[in-house]
Amino acid sequence: MLKKNIHLPGDLAIWIFIFAELLVFAIFFIVYAVAKNQHPELFLLSQKSLDKTSGTLNTITLITSSYFVALSVLAMQENKVKQSVRWLLAAIVCGIGFLVIKSIEYQHIFSQGIGLDSNLFYMFYLSLTAFHFMHVVMGLIILSAVTVKAYNGGYNSQSMVGIETGASYWHMVDLVWIILFPLVYILP
Repeated sequence: MLKKNIHLPGDLAIWIFIFAELLVFAIFFIVYAVAKNQHPELFLLSQKSLDKTSGTLNTITLITSSYFVALSVLAMQENKVKQSVRWLLAAIVCGIGFLVIKSIEYQHIFSQGIGLDSNLFYMFYLSLTAFHFMHVVMGLIILSAVTVKAYNGGYNSQSMVGIETGASYWHMVDLVWIILFPLVYILP
């Protein structure tokens, strides 16, 4: 029987952290679904007030960002350091774009007098998206540190644990949004 080595990208510690974070988000999503099931009219009515265009733009922005991070890792595997750094910078720009779009969306919601105490839906919406927002900020810090290290020659095709670790975290942030967006913005 042939054994195939499985390469888990990045450091093992990041995977433990990622699984813990995914568990926390899963619990949030389950509690959200239960609350939505108990108050379907409230959730549907409140959901209609959300800006689906902003949510869609943010989805496209994060997916594009993850694509750029993947291209960065591929470039580094080929020792194309400058190209890898450019892809990381493009991913960071997309991540910042996500934060800007989400901030504008928050500003619009808050200007309508909506807050955590408005109703159960908005409590979940604001809590879930703010928690994700913080993960995007952390991801941008990580990607920035990885970019600086890559720019300074800290990675190559034989030494990629740091860039793979940062990429793995960023993909987790993207994955969570891909679940959060339809759950909160789209699904009735």
